[in-house]
Amino acid sequence: MQKKSMNRWRLDMIINKTTLDAGKIDIDHCIELKGDKNIFKNALYLDLEHFIYKIPLCIGVFGTCTYNSEKNTIEAIQYMIQDKQDAREILYVARDLLTANQKKYIITFAGENDFSVINFLFKKYKIKFNIEKNYSLVDLQKKYLKYTGAITGLKNLEKIFGIERDGELISGSNLAKTFGRILKEPGYGERISKEKIDKILNYNLQDVVNLFHIATNWNKYVR
Repeated sequence: MQKKSMNRWRLDMIINKTTLDAGKIDIDHCIELKGDKNIFKNALYLDLEHFIYKIPLCIGVFGTCTYNSEKNTIEAIQYMIQDKQDAREILYVARDLLTANQKKYIITFAGENDFSVINFLFKKYKIKFNIEKNYSLVDLQKKYLKYTGAITGLKNLEKIFGIERDGELISGSNLAKTFGRILKEPGYGERISKEKIDKILNYNLQDVVNLFHIATNWNKYVR
């Protein structure tokens, strides 16, 4: 976990970078779209932790990962807010990352929820970026429903794919309470323990990394 500053925007929020070995990948097992089996190489894997009360109020954690084919590694980066001002700045960070990224696809799970939050907040703060015009969107929940006829959650799909999570599960309500307090209580974000921050970041990290593992083992489990 690290904190650093960027020139363009004030950025005191937490930044977490992680590199993991991708393991052995069988191209025949990888998810494909219109015959393209290299989607996994050309994708940004995205997951948000956010706070909604009637309307979206903030993105608490913006997490992504990509595949480095030269090193056969998964490279993740996460941003987590620490105060009310970060709730706006994280949107500029998200816009800049999505703009600079050279990938063609965004892979999510139930991504409509995340995109509705991003688009609502982009509009609120007059941040111009259209995700749908810049990326092809691949929603693994919709894909699974299309192929099997079953609606499932990410954690259940991980079990189907034999993926074991590293770390504790955190409920959405607990995450929402944390981000709500960050917005309402000055200094609360600075007082959160390192242990709690690590739990939140690891929970989000497991989400984005497991999207990669599901995408690269799709044809092995989905018929």
